[in-house]
Amino acid sequence: MGMDKFSANGEGKASEYLYPPEILKRLDFSNSPAIFKPKISATQPGEDWMVVRPLQRSDYDKGFLQLLGQLTSVGNVTRKQFDERFTQMKQSGGYYVTVIEDTRSSKIIGAATLTIEQKFIHNCSFRGRLEDVVVNDTYRGKQLGKLIVVTVSLLAQELGCYKMSLDCKDKLIKFYETLGYKMEPGNSNAMNMRFDDPS
Repeated sequence: MGMDKFSANGEGKASEYLYPPEILKRLDFSNSPAIFKPKISATQPGEDWMVVRPLQRSDYDKGFLQLLGQLTSVGNVTRKQFDERFTQMKQSGGYYVTVIEDTRSSKIIGAATLTIEQKFIHNCSFRGRLEDVVVNDTYRGKQLGKLIVVTVSLLAQELGCYKMSLDCKDKLIKFYETLGYKMEPGNSNAMNMRFDDPS
């Protein structure tokens, strides 16, 4: 099951993605130190009812905000607010919210955000930040946390980031270490993954 199947919503209108979904097809999961058993990837997530894709404007109706509510306080975000923020993020660029959808129920069951900072250092390179990683509690055991983090990490590399950073709780350090992140010495729970210098 690929992403092609989901280029249109139920009414036949083209879905509006936050970023071009074709980028996800270019990710090479063999570049990640993460071990998947069985092997899965963004294009082959392991179940034919799952799809990994960019956030869509229509995900307001697919439980995206409710999923984020399992992670932190979201507030009472109206459709108008959601639409405005989606438009702002898309227009400004640098925001890559990636989701996993259960197409049987049309619900978002996993999500992670890559934000890209433009730098002068490292030959005017980019730095990625991993934010807002969440997987629906009822889908544990399907490697989805690992899948969404590796997808977004490889996405950062594909987009030319020299480094990917995150902040995490103590209990998650070992999890992120298995995915290639390392503790930043002297900086509490800041973890980084460095890529080859794109220059």
